[in-house]
Amino acid sequence: MTKLIYNRRRFLGTAAMTGAALASPAYLRRAHAAGGEVNIWTYNDFVPAAFKEQFEAETGIKVNVRLVDDQGKQFNLLAAEQPNPTVDIMTVAGHRFLQFIESDLLDPLDTGRLSNWDKINPTFSESDWSTINGEKWGAPILSGMEVLSYNTELVSEEEALTWDTLFSEKYKGRTAYIIQDMMSIVMLMKGYDGNMVEYMDDPEKAAAIVQEVQEFLIEKKPLVRKYYDGGAEFQQMMINQDIALGHSWNGPAAALINDGFPLAMTIPREGSYGFVYTYNIAKNAPNADNAYTFLDAILASPEIGAAMTKASGFISTYKDATQYLTELEKKSTSFPDEQLANLQFFRAEANEIKYSLIDVAVEKVKAS
Repeated sequence: MTKLIYNRRRFLGTAAMTGAALASPAYLRRAHAAGGEVNIWTYNDFVPAAFKEQFEAETGIKVNVRLVDDQGKQFNLLAAEQPNPTVDIMTVAGHRFLQFIESDLLDPLDTGRLSNWDKINPTFSESDWSTINGEKWGAPILSGMEVLSYNTELVSEEEALTWDTLFSEKYKGRTAYIIQDMMSIVMLMKGYDGNMVEYMDDPEKAAAIVQEVQEFLIEKKPLVRKYYDGGAEFQQMMINQDIALGHSWNGPAAALINDGFPLAMTIPREGSYGFVYTYNIAKNAPNADNAYTFLDAILASPEIGAAMTKASGFISTYKDATQYLTELEKKSTSFPDEQLANLQFFRAEANEIKYSLIDVAVEKVKAS
């Protein structure tokens, strides 16, 4: 089979040009920014290139983006830097809020300073998970989910309807996944609560479940080609046909689909998890005023939300963003109703016990 040559540079250039007029210069000038900088830790493509360029030109605020690929690493870095962090805005997934909040690493979000707060769909901005201790803690920007992605020329749709295929001998050495995320999914495969809320008052059972999952992943380790960390790495393995299928976030998979790669994705019958990415203000942020100027600007219009979806492949939380997407882009961010019924959102109530166990288990699987 001829290997598809995927022109990543061409795709990113197209995505950037799509958002060439993302924000009104008049709107940005009204911010009356005094220059300086704003430091952002976020995932690849979450700050549209055209928006960044225009924001810097109109406000005089230099945007410094440091890419992250893992919530745990981000937490550890921020904790190490406190009380004098180098970051102003960071991208925290909603189900990890409590970990950051209870460690006093975030400031509550002052939505009164965001004139464009109402541009977010209230399904996300006013949901229960986004309010903790009576405070908002982040501006929802993109929503995603854990999916089983597969090369349609190598794997059948029927095979992709179950996570079991990811651990089958048939595809030995041709699979990949983010190991921490797979811990929760394997719990679902085994009939357990992957959020671990059911076991908050039974730490022994929680530990036994994680141990069972750990042993399963160690047993299946000879089958996996690679444990990966970021979406770009997953994309490249797919492009090179190093892998035929893998666990991924829907965003990187959607980006490949929109660029013509023969990829599809499912929410398997055993279930999976959805999540929401938010922009958050770090405790003791060195440039807090500039951080709010940036947040208000990036929330300004549905075109910006659509540009973020085009670049990242994740689902926009902005009102009316879908009207700025092509039919293919809409298709790559939707799933059949019967598959959506298999989806639940990550919850944060049991994060302390969950991640104290999972983080250790992940390292044991890697070291095995």
